[in-house]
Amino acid sequence: MKYLIIIEETTTGFSAYSPDLPGCVSTGPSEESVVGNMREAIEFHIEGLKADGLPIPAPASRSSYVEVAA
Repeated sequence: MKYLIIIEETTTGFSAYSPDLPGCVSTGPSEESVVGNMREAIEFHIEGLKADGLPIPAPASRSSYVEVAA
């Protein structure tokens, strides 16, 4: 499965979350690091959902950019 993650730069590095998996977040010192950390967080999150007998949300979020005049 392929989940959308949102990556944001912070004052100390980067943070990320997935809109399709509420509560699934991660951080890292670099963008590359936070992507890897988020992959692990998503896998762990899904394992927890399975262990609790809860449904696994299907990836549904999409992204798009809107260009506006500056």
